[in-house]
Amino acid sequence: MFPFPLMIFAAGFGTRMGALTVDRPKPLIPIAGRPLIDHALGAATDAGAARIVVNVHYRADQMEAHLAGREVMISDERAQILETGGGLRAALPLLGAGPVAVMNSDGIWTGANPLAQLAAAWDYRMEALLLLLPVGDTKGHGEKGDFRLDSMGRISRGKGGEDHVYIGAQILNPARLADVPDPVFSLNRTWNDMIAAGTAYGIVHQGLWCDVGHPEGIAEAERLLHDAAHG
Repeated sequence: MFPFPLMIFAAGFGTRMGALTVDRPKPLIPIAGRPLIDHALGAATDAGAARIVVNVHYRADQMEAHLAGREVMISDERAQILETGGGLRAALPLLGAGPVAVMNSDGIWTGANPLAQLAAAWDYRMEALLLLLPVGDTKGHGEKGDFRLDSMGRISRGKGGEDHVYIGAQILNPARLADVPDPVFSLNRTWNDMIAAGTAYGIVHQGLWCDVGHPEGIAEAERLLHDAAHG
């Protein structure tokens, strides 16, 4: 059994998708015949996640209808979209106490299960453990990295040389979220505090990942899945 509650982010507007999200939320865009959100839920099920929360805002009714009948709880952000930090904090009553796993719904992973890898590497001295890939190993992302990864597994950024990309899955102790006075904020703010404290870590994904945040990423993600399925 996966030992962490899981939050899947699915509330965003998906503006980079252009016309594809005029009439539907980005998590319902199909990739290889399955909506993006179902790929994320499949990874969660395969890892053994038992408590799953999905947040909704843009075209929330469609997301709720798609998820109806599943063992998924909804964190309703219809009144105001809260970004990643605010959205996670708002969902904590559903997730429960302690560290939580967090996934984006706009990526495709191949290889080892992203959540299982994180759970196996988590150490309770950590405040955050992010799943990463070297920039050159990502698909659909571009050439810009997010973090440096040192020999001790700690992440840092802000001084150049960021050669690893955060690929949309992490385990995080949410205690610091209570200290943020703003209702709407990004988890980047919390990561920065953890980096400063030396408690933010990363591990390299044992597989590949494609960013499906823009239309061109759809074909790349489908090629990635095809190649994984056919060796």
